[in-house]
This record gives sequence, C-alpha cells and structure tokens, in this order.
Amino acid sequence: MNNTSPVPVIKDLVLIGGGHSHLSVLKYFAMHPMPGLRLTLITRDLHTPYSGMLPGYIAGHYHYDQAHIDLRPLAQFAKARIIHAEVHNIDPESKQIFCPDRPPVSYDLASINIGSRPGTLHIPGADRYTLPVKPIDNFLTHWQQLSQTVINSTNKNFHLAIVGCGAGGVEMALATQFRLHQLLAEKNRDKHFLKVDLYCDSEHLLPTHNKQVRKRFEHFCKQRNIRIHTGQRIEEIQHDQLISRDGKNYPADATLWVTSASAPTWLANTGLAVDEKGFIAVNDCLQSISHESIFAAGDIAAVINHPREKSGVFAVRQGPPLARNLKHALQHKALKKFTPQKNFLGLISTGDKYAIASRGNWSLQGAWLWKIKDWIDRRFMDSFNALPEMPEQAAPDFNRAIASEQTLHEISAITMRCGGCGAKVGSTVLSRVINRLQATTRDDIIIGLNAPDDAAVSEVPAGKLIVQSVDYFRSFIDDPFIFGQVAANHALSDIFAMGAEAQSAMAIATIPYGIESQIEDQLFQTMSGALTVLNASNTALVGGHSSEGAELSFGLSVTGLVDRNQVMRKSGMQSGDVLILTKALGTGTLFAADMRLKAKGRWIDNALQSMLLSNQAAGICMHKHGATACTDVTGFGLLGHLVEMTRASEKNVELYLNALPILHGALKVIESGIFSSLQEQNLRLRHAIKDAGKLHRHPHYPLLFDPQTSGGLLAAIPAEHAAACLAELKAAGYPASTIIGKVTDESAVPGNITQNVTLRE
Repeated sequence: MNNTSPVPVIKDLVLIGGGHSHLSVLKYFAMHPMPGLRLTLITRDLHTPYSGMLPGYIAGHYHYDQAHIDLRPLAQFAKARIIHAEVHNIDPESKQIFCPDRPPVSYDLASINIGSRPGTLHIPGADRYTLPVKPIDNFLTHWQQLSQTVINSTNKNFHLAIVGCGAGGVEMALATQFRLHQLLAEKNRDKHFLKVDLYCDSEHLLPTHNKQVRKRFEHFCKQRNIRIHTGQRIEEIQHDQLISRDGKNYPADATLWVTSASAPTWLANTGLAVDEKGFIAVNDCLQSISHESIFAAGDIAAVINHPREKSGVFAVRQGPPLARNLKHALQHKALKKFTPQKNFLGLISTGDKYAIASRGNWSLQGAWLWKIKDWIDRRFMDSFNALPEMPEQAAPDFNRAIASEQTLHEISAITMRCGGCGAKVGSTVLSRVINRLQATTRDDIIIGLNAPDDAAVSEVPAGKLIVQSVDYFRSFIDDPFIFGQVAANHALSDIFAMGAEAQSAMAIATIPYGIESQIEDQLFQTMSGALTVLNASNTALVGGHSSEGAELSFGLSVTGLVDRNQVMRKSGMQSGDVLILTKALGTGTLFAADMRLKAKGRWIDNALQSMLLSNQAAGICMHKHGATACTDVTGFGLLGHLVEMTRASEKNVELYLNALPILHGALKVIESGIFSSLQEQNLRLRHAIKDAGKLHRHPHYPLLFDPQTSGGLLAAIPAEHAAACLAELKAAGYPASTIIGKVTDESAVPGNITQNVTLRE
C-alpha cells in the first residue's frame, strides 16, 4: 500500500467498473492528482481484457497478460483504493453504492463503466445453452473449457455456431476456428471434424460496413469453410440445435452469442434515467441527465444526442473527456461537451495474422495491416501496464476548487491535532459506529457493548483456562473492510493454534486524520470487516480503543477459553511426528512487490483469499488428530516459528523444501529480488539450519524467512494420523495443506539454540 497521504480526505470519487474509459481516468488522476480527493475503484475483475486484442488472444497470438490490463498496479499508481467486488445497486439520493456482503461505499461523485451484458433474456434456452462473448472476462473463463470439449469430443462432427454477424461475430468465427484447428492438429485429428456456422438475422454479413468489406469477409469465410446463414433470426436454443424464426433447425453442439448487448437489470432500480434499452442516459458531457453526481461511459452509457453502436473504440475515446469532466465537476467548474466521431478506422482480423481495414466506403487487406493493428494494440496496453515512476507530490494548500466552506472549516480543525486523550475519535462518531455494528452476543459476557462501562466483564466457566493474545499492525491494503477481516483472522489465529475457543475481543484502531464523515466511514468499514470474522467464530466484541493518526492501523486483543487438558503448545513434538502446514507461503514478498507496483492483481487477490481463510476449523482438526505441538505462522516466517517449536520441544526436524506450498507469483517476485522489510531480520535465523550446503540456492529457500500475515497453522501430527488429518483439512477448505517435514529420532541438545533444522529437497 502506497496511498498514505498527510492530506485529509474531503471528497470521494468512486469509479464503478474497470472498463476502457476508466483506464484513462485512473491514469489521468495519477498524472494530475487532486489533494483532498480519495479515488476508489470498485471492480468485479482485477484484470481487464482489452476488446481489441480479444480475437488475437482467442486465436493464440497473445498470452493472458499481453491481452489484459492489470488494474491493481494501475490503481496503486493513481493512489486509488481498489475494492474487489461487484456492484449490485446504487442509491443516488443517499450517494451510496452497494456490493454483496460488505458495507455500502459512499461517494460525492461516481462514474460507471461496467460494460454490457448479453442481450439473450428474451431468447428461450439462450441463458442455458449459449456462451455469450460479453462480458468478455466471463467468456474467457469458459473459452478454455469449450476448447477442451471440442478437441476431446468423440462425435463424428462438432458443430460450433456463432450467432451474430457484426464485426465481433465474424472475428470470433475466424479466431475460434483458427485456434481450434491448431489444437486439433496437436492431437492429430482431422480439422474438418469441426464445422463452424455463422448466423445473421440481417440480409448481409457486417451490415454496418461497406460492400467491399463484406465481400472480402465473405471470401475468407468461404475459403475456410465457415458457412454463413443470412436472414436467419434465431429464436430458440436447445442443447444440440438452433431454431430460427421460420422454423428451421440447425445443429449446434456449442453456441457463441455475439449479438446486441443489454444493460444489467439492477440499473432499473436505481432511479437513474435510462434509455429504452436500459442503458444510463447521459448528456454530451457524459453526465447522467437525472443525477449530476453520476457520470457514465462505454457500453453502459447512452449518449442521448449522439447514439453510437456499442464498441470498445468509443469507450476508449470517451476516457480522456470523462476524466477532465470528473475533475471539473469536483472543482465546481463548467463541464465540456464531447462529440464522438461517426466514422473510425476498423482493423478487423481474420484469425491468422492478417487483417482487413474498414472506414467509410473504402477497404484494404493484408498481413501488414495486422502488424499495424498489433502495434497500435500493444502501444495502448503498454500505456497502462508499463507505468512510470511518479515523484511524491508536495501537499498544496486547500482551496475552494475542491473544498466547500463547511469542509474548509472542518479542515482548519484538522491542521493541529492533539495528543493523549485528545487524539481519540470523537464520542459522537464512535457512538454512531457502534450503533451501526451488529456484534454477536454470548451468555458468558456480562458487560460488553450492549451495556458500555469502564471495562468489559466476562465469566470464566468452571474448568476452563483463559488464553489471551494481541495483534496490531498498520494497513497493507487500501480496502478497510478487507483489512479488518485479515487483521481479525490474524489475531484469532493465536487462540486457535492453542486449541482454544475464542470468547471475546477488544479492538484497537487508529484512523487517519480527516473530516468527521470520513473518520466515521473508515472506522465503520474496518470494524465491519473485523466483525464478519468475529461473529463467524462466535467471538463477542466487548470494547476497544480508537484514536486518530497518520495512517490506518488496526488490531485486536483476544481472549479465549480452553480445557486444561486440551491446550496445544509449541512444545511437545515427538520423534516420528510429521509436520503439516495449512496455508501457502509468500504474503510478505508479494505485498512488498505490491507496494512497488510489481505484483499482478491476481497474485494479490489469491494471497488475500488465503489471508481471509480462518484457522478455526484447522485448529479443531489438528487437535482431533492428536497434534503434539502447534503454532501459527506469522511475522517470524516459517523457519522462525518452527525453531520456536524445536527449541521448546528439544527436538530436531527435517524440512522438505520441495514440499513447501507457495502462493502464486511469490517465486517470480523473489526472482526479481523483492523481499519484505522484515526478511533481513528473519534471515538471522538461518543459523538454526544444520549445514544448508547448496540448498541455500533452492528457489524455495528465501520463503523460509518470509513474514506471513494471517498465515496457516503448523503442527506436529503423529505419523499414523497424518493421512486422515490431511484429508479432513482439504475437505474443510484448506487446499494448500501438506506435509512439509518430520520430527527426527535425534533429540536436540538441551540448551542448544542452533542447528535444529535439517533441509531436504
């Protein structure tokens, strides 16, 4: 996370969707930052596929990263928060955005660029039996499955139908055929086994293009045995056939849908003005005609005075004027109109590295045109993926360009902040947040949030021992809700590692300086995230302490209960035990790379999913299968926590480097020389390794010292129980669980603090 700023937030601009227009908005605000503006991107997908390279990606000319823009580093570059979620409603009156299973996100100004959805709702069977090309990310997810279905089919022929004969449909027909022919050749299968059919409800292929372009593509389709069915409006889809309006049946083992787009149904419930097809109606400034605080661009927008077809070309070109108008709106300046062009140069690929140019009434074709298209597309992608280093901006004075009179008054109270108790979050803000939270209740909590007092009071049942732990750290991600969840999981892991049940928790929060509404929102988002984890583990939040500071930090003091004879400790390992680790390693190095804009969004998302996995069920499973020792792997890294176990147990262990589970991307990050700031201190523990020899050059070796946040449990399990334990862990949702070593017959010398660990490949 590199978005910490000494400037308090006074305005919120929220971008909904990571479409082509918002790419330009993010880069614009990166190059033209506005002090006091908090920029937030809410996106369902962390990697935006570029529509211009989609046919080339399908045909196999580009790999995944060449055809996708990684939104996470781009958002980091723009110093924007990124929230990985899908919006399902907006309330323009209260200015709130709603996503499933998380608190609403407030905005002062919002922009929507979420693309479109397949227009198949009125076609019987289409939702069940077709693969729509839009949204593109969903199509790409299923394309690989379809490819395998085709090449593994035992049918005499496989009929692939493409419904839609615009440029998108024609390109898709040629690209899919080209790629599938390649895959069939690799399997030594006859390419003629694949039958490709293109269905048009118009009388001509490419109805919006000139006659010369149509003739060129008709020639290519005929040459490649792609049959074109014009004047055939498909009105029903069955599992193995299409039925046209005139009652004709056409065989179809798989159907790609590349026809007109539609708007998401939830837009109709927002109160925003929409056109007859449900798309957001905007004026020439890309501003909603019904709500001034909402802008929209791309497929989701309908520019009332300038209707255009849904095309990525228009979305890309709307980006810069959208960015400028968003900035003008924040500054209370006049907006500028934008008139989209009517004609543009279309470079339509033919599957192989060949293209046909279309503009107005002329057309050209050739391999050289594909090279030009490839150059244009790569340059566009590089402008968002190859990000320059940006110098830190000095914080200028606030002015009325962004701040209202009321906000300026609130800012004057921020400039000089008190220490001591004067740094606490105000009581009215705190009361409002507590009243909005819904913490779980327990019978053994006598005094807690339900009856606030000077301290919480809980009851200790007879025969139980109290287990206590505390964890607190600054935020490493910009989503306070997810940060609250991770921090809660991290704090609870100590309790679960000891075989205890979590009873209660007290929160410690530091919220960045800001105006009252922003402080309240940050605190509520963070606490809501923590409560989803606490409530799921039946842990009562009974109190805490909050203060203001330079950056968001959060932690929990947790109290647990355990039977005296059920305590799992770090000591107790027995000779012959196997070592089981429940989560993959690499969070430290991945987030170090994330801070440097060097980590891919999917790597960070995968790491966060691991961090959000509670260790509660794993702790129960370990105890059930007779764990002789257990700990959670956190800041001191795998080796640091393992050494604590070996010394407490006075045992030696063997560790299998090849068996270590590793998070996606961690090895690539390490190869680039990026490590956590704590790595160097953890590396001092290498003296606990007995003669690493050449294994210190093993690619997994650095991950022994990588500090983990909300890492997994490490336990010594009797060898005879290991298989059953692993099976149960995987069934319980710990797919990375694996045996990483064993306790040897050789006992450590009492008092010896070195060389307890032997490495094996």
